[in-house]
Amino acid sequence: MVLGLFASGALAAPSPARAAWPDRPIQMIVPFAAGGGTDISARTLARYLEAELGQPIVVVNRGGAGGEIGLSAIADARPDGYTLGIINTPGVVTIPIERSPRWSMDSFAFIAGVVEDPATFAVHPDSPIRTIADLVAAARAAPGQVTLGTQGVGSAGHIAMLLLEQAAGVRFEPVAYAGAAPAALAMLQKQIQVTTANLGESLTFAQQQPYRTLGVMAAERSSMAPDVPSFKEAGYDLRGGSLRGIGAPRGLPPEVAQKLSGAVSRVLANADFVATSERTFQPLRFLPPVDYVAYLREVDAAHRALWRIRPWNG
Repeated sequence: MVLGLFASGALAAPSPARAAWPDRPIQMIVPFAAGGGTDISARTLARYLEAELGQPIVVVNRGGAGGEIGLSAIADARPDGYTLGIINTPGVVTIPIERSPRWSMDSFAFIAGVVEDPATFAVHPDSPIRTIADLVAAARAAPGQVTLGTQGVGSAGHIAMLLLEQAAGVRFEPVAYAGAAPAALAMLQKQIQVTTANLGESLTFAQQQPYRTLGVMAAERSSMAPDVPSFKEAGYDLRGGSLRGIGAPRGLPPEVAQKLSGAVSRVLANADFVATSERTFQPLRFLPPVDYVAYLREVDAAHRALWRIRPWNG
């Protein structure tokens, strides 16, 4: 009887109250090197999210393998809301198509889409290549010899290269780097002939040194770069680039996901954040969780169809 009373009392005892999230600093993992567009998006967003959440957000760069290393770190983290990450297309869909990472799209909780940034191709200002037509002609004249920097197999830059190869019937020689910034540096040092980057990255690089952007992989010119022609103008109706969003490991408590999504929504409605994003060339596109997941499923289906036509790991 005494034992029964003790057990009953133990069951009835109140459990320790769990502190409201967040009550300590948050880590935000960036799957690419510092200095690129994803890193700029992460650091800008983190600064404004800190004000919304009341805790410091520490940005950690985990570049390599086209984003797989950083995405693995996000997927492997405890789903307690204290590890977040930037999730990029196409990597989150292309990596599971082309190889066997220890995660899939279902390994993440998707919070919100934030920035949609089209792909660009660029060359050193001394290069004789001045247009997309020139680039195609150079690749046609020397099949597989025009070196082109990407962020790894299956990355946005690599897929953009693949799309142009397929549309123009040419071949490049891809060279992988840990991010857009190292690839741009290699191009400026003339270690490679061409580099890929998203538009925001190209505009940022062009502020810092001479940098010739050949075209933006979109149906029309961007208001951020009205002097840069679209690929469609060159005769190639192609879409490429990256959507950057916020994610966390699968299993994130619903109340934390809801609070985080609301905080991101408020940040993207903040006029100061919008102005900062414009100054740093980040084309904003807010997608709430349901729309974000639907977008990712569409991108996944499109890239699986592309893989069946032209596998990109061969």
